Amino acid sequence: MIAHFLCILSYNVNTFVILNVYTKLTMFCTTNSLPMDLLLKQGSLKQEVESFCYQIVSESHDQKVGILQSEDEHLQPSVSKNSEGELSRVKFISNSNKITTFSKKPKRRKYDESYLSFGFTYFGNRDAPHAQCVLCKKILSNSSLAPSKLRRHLETKHAAYKDKDISFFKQHLDSPENNKPPTPKIVNTDNESATEASYNVSYHIALSGEAHTIGELLIKPCAKDVVMRMFDEQYSKKIDAVQLSNSTVARRIKDLAADIEEELVCRLKICDGFSLQLDESADVSGLAVLLVFVRYRFNKSIEEDLLLCESLQSNATGEEIFNCINSFMQKHEIEWEKCVDVCSDASRAMDGKIAEAVTLIKYVAPESTSSHCLLYRHALAVKTMPTSLKNVLDQAVQIINYIKARPHQSRLLKILCEEMGAQHTALLLNTEVRWLSRGKVLVRLFELRRELLVFMDSAFRLSDCLTNSSWLLRLAYLADIFTKLNEVNLSMQGKNVTVFTVFDKMSSLLRKLEFWASSVEEENFDCFPTLSDFLTEINSTVDKDICSAIVQHLRGLRSTLLKYFPVTNDIHAWVRNPFTVTVKPASLVARDYESLIDLTSDSQVKQSFSELSLNDFWSSLIQEYPSVARRAVRVLLPFATMHLCETGFSYYAATKTKYRKRLDAAPHMRIRLSNITPNIKRICDKKTQKHCSH
Repeated sequence: MIAHFLCILSYNVNTFVILNVYTKLTMFCTTNSLPMDLLLKQGSLKQEVESFCYQIVSESHDQKVGILQSEDEHLQPSVSKNSEGELSRVKFISNSNKITTFSKKPKRRKYDESYLSFGFTYFGNRDAPHAQCVLCKKILSNSSLAPSKLRRHLETKHAAYKDKDISFFKQHLDSPENNKPPTPKIVNTDNESATEASYNVSYHIALSGEAHTIGELLIKPCAKDVVMRMFDEQYSKKIDAVQLSNSTVARRIKDLAADIEEELVCRLKICDGFSLQLDESADVSGLAVLLVFVRYRFNKSIEEDLLLCESLQSNATGEEIFNCINSFMQKHEIEWEKCVDVCSDASRAMDGKIAEAVTLIKYVAPESTSSHCLLYRHALAVKTMPTSLKNVLDQAVQIINYIKARPHQSRLLKILCEEMGAQHTALLLNTEVRWLSRGKVLVRLFELRRELLVFMDSAFRLSDCLTNSSWLLRLAYLADIFTKLNEVNLSMQGKNVTVFTVFDKMSSLLRKLEFWASSVEEENFDCFPTLSDFLTEINSTVDKDICSAIVQHLRGLRSTLLKYFPVTNDIHAWVRNPFTVTVKPASLVARDYESLIDLTSDSQVKQSFSELSLNDFWSSLIQEYPSVARRAVRVLLPFATMHLCETGFSYYAATKTKYRKRLDAAPHMRIRLSNITPNIKRICDKKTQKHCSH
């Protein structure tokens, strides 16, 4: 009987397929009451048997099947085994080699009108249509165009309509809502959803500055627990598909940073101009890190973003810093001519690597200007003080260091403060780098003076200072004045701070200094609350020597601030408030002044001036008053302070710790210090592989 078996399989057909064909062919003969020996002698049935064999083998997903042409030809099995003794391939060889080869073709089902009784119409090409449910509008593949599959969908998804006749579905199909062209809903696969979820989690990990391993060690188990408790264990298992390993999160963060950088470069290419802010510092591993921020106009507002975070591999010279920035500009084809200003912590009189880098930038950008950080100017100005006050400040720092440098002393002081019911239990450490700490340090020392007097050993040479009223009066004044100076410094920090804001603050401080000096000369100390309360406490007055020292300090501070913040004729006053301009400014040509007149005569513009910030106000007028608005934006673009660089290095130090010395922190800084949100959907669409680990 096998001798008359008329199927020859290609080289990749296995034994299971051969037995499957043989079994089904036997069933075919039994059903038709035909003996297999005489089956092929019936010429009328020969074609049907060949088609039946072809259909069976086609369903086995093999590529080719051969049908022998003659019943007299015999098949000999040829079996080859691999090195492991397993059956690797089986094929039948014909003696006469008369074989007809059939190529496998995908079966295309056609739509029948009777399928409407199951609630299905067709969608797409008539020759190879898809099945579409008229009730839920779900689109099934062509292989689902079978009565059994359509009936199963109706009974499981729409059990309430399973007994309806075809007229009901025809009426539902002809309704106006169903006459609208269908819009098939594209649903992400599990791999696509897991990949997108992995990017979202990685983005939040980068924003938090935490280690990459937190995704798999903490976030993923917590997410599984939440889903299991709130939904079901079946849904909780889907969390396993979200890849959050150390290496995967690192790749995700790099992709997110690259997308942000691409968006930033596109913005810089279409903007009218930009300004730079740069600084350099060393990280925990000893690398010289360069941070460069950029300010530009985009979408009716002025934006600030991180342009560059790079480690300088060799010498951290001014030329090396410039080459690093210049390489980035040339790589992304950003024009240097758009640079309008460079802000740094190096003054014009200073010689250093930053000053040299600024000089080289101004060489390639001839229209660019340079500015010295106003916060650094303020910090340098407040360092000058009379000798008597400077001695008190130095002695106060020595007392603090005597406690803070000895952990045992700090613990004992904490116990003492708790027993005495003090407001604080520890002193603050003074540092020259962070100048804002000086006011808080002195206030804390003055508030704990009684506890320190009990705690200090009489053998310590500065213990007598805490009982000296003159010394305490000077300390109280220093605590007050540095607290006020710190408040001014803090008010000049933040994002989108303009030069006008800083000079307004400094103008206010100069007037206050004059008022404070006049009040002290009249022996009125109400403007210094700590000093005033202490005088009331001891029921005493201030000596003339102390008064003269305070007045000298206030007058000297005012003159020093005038040196660092000179009062000049503000040629850009029209930018600060265009509605107060009555005469043509020298910086404007006639055409721009005419546009400014039109602008100030517009009542709607005047209303928006009171509602918007100065940056947003002028940025919103680019379309309506392009000439004068662009001039105003160019004035507002330069950075006033180095606040962003200082903040950036703080984030950098918190991200790249001594436990993560080998971390490439540049992508993390790109994400944490940028206002641009990455387009995760775009990143996922670019991937050729939708596997969740890629």
